[in-house]
Amino acid sequence: MNQQRFDDFCEHARRLIPAIAKAPARECAPILAMPARTDDLAEIEAIANDYANGYESLVVIGMGGSSFGSAFLAHLRKEGGLHLHFVDNIDPHTTALLINQLAWSRTAFLVVSKSGNTVETQAQFSVFLREAKARIAANYAKHFTVITIVNDNPMHRLAKHHGIRVLAHDPDLGGRYSVLSAVGLIPAAAVGVDIRALRAGAHITMVENFSSNLAAAGEAAAMHMALNEKHISMHVFMHYNDRLGGLARWHRQCWAESLGKQGKGTTLIPSRGASDQHSQLQLYLEGPSDKCFTALIVDGSGQGAPIDADGSQPDLAYLNGHTLGDLFMAEQRATNATLVESGHPLRTLTCATLDEMVLGALLMHCTLEVIFTAALMGVNAFDQPAIEVGKRLTIDYLTGK
Repeated sequence: MNQQRFDDFCEHARRLIPAIAKAPARECAPILAMPARTDDLAEIEAIANDYANGYESLVVIGMGGSSFGSAFLAHLRKEGGLHLHFVDNIDPHTTALLINQLAWSRTAFLVVSKSGNTVETQAQFSVFLREAKARIAANYAKHFTVITIVNDNPMHRLAKHHGIRVLAHDPDLGGRYSVLSAVGLIPAAAVGVDIRALRAGAHITMVENFSSNLAAAGEAAAMHMALNEKHISMHVFMHYNDRLGGLARWHRQCWAESLGKQGKGTTLIPSRGASDQHSQLQLYLEGPSDKCFTALIVDGSGQGAPIDADGSQPDLAYLNGHTLGDLFMAEQRATNATLVESGHPLRTLTCATLDEMVLGALLMHCTLEVIFTAALMGVNAFDQPAIEVGKRLTIDYLTGK
């Protein structure tokens, strides 16, 4: 990476801070305001408590940001309690399996589509609504909640027709950025996640990144721009902690939909710990030099089950006295060192622990990194015009055109 170009991009990002903070784009304003909000949390917690105390399962129906966000927040869940199912595809086989396994009288449904026009969500909503009417009879509508823009869109009309509760989705808040709204927080709170701490962690990141000095998100955006000039077009987002897999998948969506425009953008690749050491690392180390790496580390030292090897195998004695967490950390350190020795660009984000405050801070960091990078690239971080063609063609195929 060219140091002078990195410094130039850092200065550009620093100049952007007042404009983004004080006069954000219409779609950016609710994202920046969300971490400091508390006025909506009582309603979110009340709905979540109803789910937790009145039902056995919660089925979340939504595509992309309407599902990814709540799915990864729920990885901080408390033991026991409500079963969560995320319906984020239209595979008929998977849907049939879920329909047959649910205890319908003890199942609630949260249906999320910002526009109310997402065809996959409309289809799944129709399927589960029909099944609920047949299996629950008179009280079926009480099992459903819909989150959408309240503008008489098809999903809004369908919900009103059946007497289903509707929560208003902010029309300016993009679906992929809605994780800290009711969209992500209701399922998370229903399984015991402290949503107030999530927002508090996000707020800390907001304050740091909009101070007078350029903080981590702006510097990261400058790094991506300087590396891209060196033809680094892929960003491998590596994590060893399984609870961070959802964050990586959510970040991939935000990165791709926000930056991939006008021939610009880079490809973010989620990469999962030890399993990808045995499937992808060879390519990363000796394949094309077109990748940068982010290692997201949660300290696992001394944690987990002791390994203590069978004494009959002296070759395994090096494992004695260690835990799975020790191996977890050693492999992360070894992978990072190997990448550096091979000359690949690497940054590490290290967390002492993983709780709601930390996850909220990470989530907001990733969000701001996307927003700053888009601003430096000169693209709109809040639309996704290209995919609209595929949506129109899907309807054409179904209608025989």
